[in-house]
Amino acid sequence: MTPPFRFRLERVRELREHAEDRAREELAASLGAQLRGQAMLQAAAEEVGRAQAQRRDGALAGRAMAAGDLQAHQLWVERLERQRADAELAVERATAEVEARRSQLIEASRRREALERLKERRRQEHRAHVERVEGAFLDEIALTSFARRTRGAGGAPAAMPGAGGTAA
Repeated sequence: MTPPFRFRLERVRELREHAEDRAREELAASLGAQLRGQAMLQAAAEEVGRAQAQRRDGALAGRAMAAGDLQAHQLWVERLERQRADAELAVERATAEVEARRSQLIEASRRREALERLKERRRQEHRAHVERVEGAFLDEIALTSFARRTRGAGGAPAAMPGAGGTAA
């Protein structure tokens, strides 16, 4: 009997599968960081908008503000705008990180899939080999059975076709 199919590179395939899983997890983490960064950017932009609206509303109302209060408000608005710019930069970095992780996942997937295709091709080759061996075995059984029936019916062994000799 032929041995069962065994892919000699199975351990390598498993390692590549694990590498693909890790790449998938890293991409998910990067996507999460990108979403958090976008939320922070949105919140910072809204805060800047509120601060600018407060300044505008105060100016439109005609209220008098002390120079120190005006300067403090301006510094606060500038700080909020810096925070918004920092959040925007963080989102850009996170987006670049997501793209890098996506590329790594694609490469890891390609490497694993190449071994999967090789494994399947080897499995088919093994199956074809097993079928040839089993076919030869069944042919041998049929030939032996035919020879027994022929000897039992005529008493003398019959010449096998293609044997090149004659029966004695």
